[in-house]
Amino acid sequence: MKIMKMSVLMVVVLCAVALTGQALAENVKIAMVLPGNISDKSWNQAGYEGLMRVKDELGFEVAYSEKVPQPDQAEAMADYARRGYHYVIGHGGEFQEAASRVARKYPEVMFIVHNGITPAKNVATVGIDLKQIGIVVGYIAGKMSKTGKGGYICAQKLKKYVELGDTFGAGFKMARADGKTSIAWTNDWDDIAKGKEAALNQINQGADVVFPTMDNATIGSLQAAKEKGVYAIGMYYDAYSDWPDIILNSAIVNWRQAMVELFSVVKDGKGLEGKDYLWDLNYPKVLNIGTYHPSVPESVRTEAARLLERVKTGEVKP
Repeated sequence: MKIMKMSVLMVVVLCAVALTGQALAENVKIAMVLPGNISDKSWNQAGYEGLMRVKDELGFEVAYSEKVPQPDQAEAMADYARRGYHYVIGHGGEFQEAASRVARKYPEVMFIVHNGITPAKNVATVGIDLKQIGIVVGYIAGKMSKTGKGGYICAQKLKKYVELGDTFGAGFKMARADGKTSIAWTNDWDDIAKGKEAALNQINQGADVVFPTMDNATIGSLQAAKEKGVYAIGMYYDAYSDWPDIILNSAIVNWRQAMVELFSVVKDGKGLEGKDYLWDLNYPKVLNIGTYHPSVPESVRTEAARLLERVKTGEVKP
């Protein structure tokens, strides 16, 4: 009799757990904290548009806060946790410390860090393998450079962006043995003037292809390239559509698609784990190159496509 009662109790508990999981899958609330402006046509806009796709395609309730400076990021994430959001996203590697700290106070909430590097029990890190795309666009840049000098411009020395700069340089040198790339760290993701100044400094030192990977500050770098008549590599989206005079190609890093794929797991009722989720060139809807400038010869396009496939298969490891 005791065994029967225990079995009935277990069935009731399991049913309750199943119903709770189903309810969460149907009523998930997701919040995102962004460091910059959602209309920057760069990193922040990609994150915001990804969140909107999660809302529209998966039916989840979403909220967001934009232009949140680093000193306020932990509190912004904690605020969403207090308000009952199941998933709180920090859109950028600079959120890692804040997410790790807040996660200890709210163990029932899953915190997500885009471009994060330290997963934990209730902290998931989500990344796209920038190393892989860096070597491909670096190769294109090296092939099209006349001076043999290229420039990489970013704001902070976050791990994934350091790797991107390194592989951009490796691809550039792969295209021409005498190729050299310089790296500029502006310490500001959004200051257009600083982005322009960094690009001008590199151009004045002979760079005729620049690769800016910031937020709003990217606009300044591209303005400098256009004014000086040099080429550039786009980032996050197919930048040729906005800068057809100067964009050789773009490193398309589709966070919109990555977010939909990530939260499709939640839609299926499985929930996310405290681990690293990574997309690479084997997911072309997430990571790929974009539209070529008309000046890029067919031979270079063919060579770049071959390199992309070699990276994808692991024959070339950035």
